Amino acid sequence: MTEKEQFVPAHVLIHVLSGSLSVVEADSVHTFEKGNTLFVRRNTLAKFTKYPQDEGEPFKTLSIFIRKTFLLDHLKKEGIAYDPSTDRTTAYCRIKKLPPSPLMDNLFESLRLYFESGMSLGQELSDIKTREAVLIIRQLDLCLFESLFHFTDPGKIDLEDFMSKNFVFNVPLETFSRMTGRSLSTFKRDFRKIFDEPPSRWLKKKRLEHAYYLIKEKHKAPSDVYLEVGFENLSHFSSSFKEAYGRNPSALNDLHSKTILARER
Repeated sequence: MTEKEQFVPAHVLIHVLSGSLSVVEADSVHTFEKGNTLFVRRNTLAKFTKYPQDEGEPFKTLSIFIRKTFLLDHLKKEGIAYDPSTDRTTAYCRIKKLPPSPLMDNLFESLRLYFESGMSLGQELSDIKTREAVLIIRQLDLCLFESLFHFTDPGKIDLEDFMSKNFVFNVPLETFSRMTGRSLSTFKRDFRKIFDEPPSRWLKKKRLEHAYYLIKEKHKAPSDVYLEVGFENLSHFSSSFKEAYGRNPSALNDLHSKTILARER
């Protein structure tokens, strides 16, 4: 199992070749199996956990990034005018499983053959494959296709609500500020007004509180918790936990085990 937090700056299609993929947002969990193709909308913040195949085959995917520059060029070539007044980006789901499609399967199979042969696509062929992907999306899901061309960045949103839902994501403050529609300086200023302390201090405290709950109440192991709550490594998590609560996180597990033994006697 491999876990990675990621801010997705551009639309992306991901096709699972082997294994399975779990994608966790602040308020939803998605699971994709071998053969599935998923769409991830730009400006999405999520945790991606990769699981190898049961037979020991490693996890593999292929991805096609659909960048804003490509989409603007596509509009120009198709003679379509972008109308910002119709932009309803927030009305669409951020992660979506596409319906089964032989066309999409063949597209990713052609890409697999290129990469496994060691060939480089080059810009021209890459653009052709991306265009093919966009046209297939139009056939599969017209609403999704139209939403690709909604380029509006998020406006200024409720900072308290957003941070309370997304504090476990270990991303730079610049990402949090962008996703809440603020410059970094405005984000820090607004954050202090709302929470009465700087972002870094609040994030650390909030993550440790959540870790305490998961270990004490859900009986999870510290080694399973530290990434889940937003720490980068176990040693930093353990030292921060001890500084906050006066004991190592493993001590909570030991206390729970002793309580169970005492009840059984």
